[in-house]
Amino acid sequence: QVHLVESGGGLVQAGGSLRLSCAANRRTLSNYAMGWFRQTPGKEREFVAAISSTGSSTLYADAVKGRFTISRNDAKDTVYLQMDSLSPEDTAVYYCAADRGASIVVTPGHYDYWGQGTQVTVSS
Repeated sequence: QVHLVESGGGLVQAGGSLRLSCAANRRTLSNYAMGWFRQTPGKEREFVAAISSTGSSTLYADAVKGRFTISRNDAKDTVYLQMDSLSPEDTAVYYCAADRGASIVVTPGHYDYWGQGTQVTVSS
C-alpha cells in the first residue's frame, strides 16, 4: 500500500507561484508513474501533468503547458508540481496519484493510489 500526502497548497495572487509536493510513505515511488490532477466542485477530476517512472517523459494538459512543471526526486520519494503564472482558473483541489505502470497515463481510473488533495486558491 502506498500512502501519498500532498502539501504546498494555499492562497496566492494571480501571476504568482506555488510548488506542490507529494510525498510517499515508503521507498517504492521509483516504481510508479506519477500524476497530478485537479478538481473543482461539480466537475470531474481533470488531468494536469504526469511523469514516467524513470522521469524521462512528462506530459501536460494544454491548460497548464508552459506554466507548470512536474518533477520527481525518488531519493526523497517525492513528486513536485511547480506552478507559475497562476490564474484564478487554476483554483482547485490538487491531487497526486501513483500508477504501477512505468508509462504516463492521463485517465484517473488507471491510477492505483491517491493522496487526500491540497487546496490551491488563486485570487484575481
